[in-house]
Amino acid sequence: MRTTIGYTIESIGYVVGAQGLISFGSQAFFGTEWGWMHKVVGLPTSAYLGVFAVGLVLVAIGVRTRKGPAGRKVA
Repeated sequence: MRTTIGYTIESIGYVVGAQGLISFGSQAFFGTEWGWMHKVVGLPTSAYLGVFAVGLVLVAIGVRTRKGPAGRKVA
């Protein structure tokens, strides 16, 4: 079960991180809105870097949860 949860959190992190990076890059360099995140929330350009960071944290948590020893509890 831990493995499934780890993969799920990691997968969500990849999607969130990619959308944050795409949204930041498109607004900062092209002045347009790409991806779907701008349809869900209206954030300033720099806030999308925070969304990217949240995605990276989710990926790290997913990997840690997935690779942890079976006897150890993860908080």
